[in-house]
Amino acid sequence: MDTQTHLLQIGPLPPGLEQLLQTQYRLHPLWKEADRAGFLAEHAGQFAGGVTMSRHGCSADIFASLKGGVVACFGVGYDGIDLNAAAQYDVQVSTTPNVLNDCVADCAFGLILATARQLVAADRHVQAGRWASQAFPLASRVSGKRLGIVGLGRIGAAIARRSSGFDMDVRYYGRHPQAEVAYGYEPDLHALARWADFLVVACRGGADTRHLISGSVLEALGPQGFLVNIARGSVIDEDALVEAIAKNRIAGAGLDVYAQEPQVPPGLLNNDRVVALPHIAASTRETRAAMEQLVADNLHSFFTTGRIITPPG
Repeated sequence: MDTQTHLLQIGPLPPGLEQLLQTQYRLHPLWKEADRAGFLAEHAGQFAGGVTMSRHGCSADIFASLKGGVVACFGVGYDGIDLNAAAQYDVQVSTTPNVLNDCVADCAFGLILATARQLVAADRHVQAGRWASQAFPLASRVSGKRLGIVGLGRIGAAIARRSSGFDMDVRYYGRHPQAEVAYGYEPDLHALARWADFLVVACRGGADTRHLISGSVLEALGPQGFLVNIARGSVIDEDALVEAIAKNRIAGAGLDVYAQEPQVPPGLLNNDRVVALPHIAASTRETRAAMEQLVADNLHSFFTTGRIITPPG
């Protein structure tokens, strides 16, 4: 690969990915430019492509400055990437699907167990030395319960498969039923929430799903129901969730993602009924290495064959 191929680095990257790409390309850190618009205008057409992360996205002005080429995204989410602008300026976009499915699904089930069985609160109880003088309260069983999945894509399907080990009944909500799966399809999200003991959000982000989990959906989930989100923070109306937690309208929540990361609504902190993770569902050494390699593979494929390997979707 031509080591002089120039790529725009749209935001900070994981150190391993940045080191890997620097062996093959010349990266320019766009986020360090004080006058981003001026830089893009001055250097329009000089970069063969770009590299970003789901959290950074990629806006129309960047695609316009590339006018052909490729943008490789580290991450499966692409709601922050302007795909219409990518098509307009003939820029191919890649993401890193599949390689993170298992770890994200593992984390979803970890949150199911942690919220229902109050594992984090129980640990605090022991660590604080309270066990000797105060019994820990009863929690909720997971095995045999009803699991509702919002979005039965690759990750949602991996979550559903794991539920078989817990003898759970599974139903899912999505844009349309999937003929090839045996799980029950529920076309009404509120009905799914009323039915479910655990409502797991695994759909894509973006305008179409913004605040899909509304106050009325949380009301339908009810005081015995648990919410788990490993998708995108924007899918949940966080104000409604804070209110539902404060007023005991749901049993608890396990969250890995938030609307304004790394900011977490104060009403979701310091509450034993909320397990809050710092967006780590895919953060294992094995998955990180596979995602980094897939970014590199997509770029290599584009520059050698003219086509990326894993487009969004």
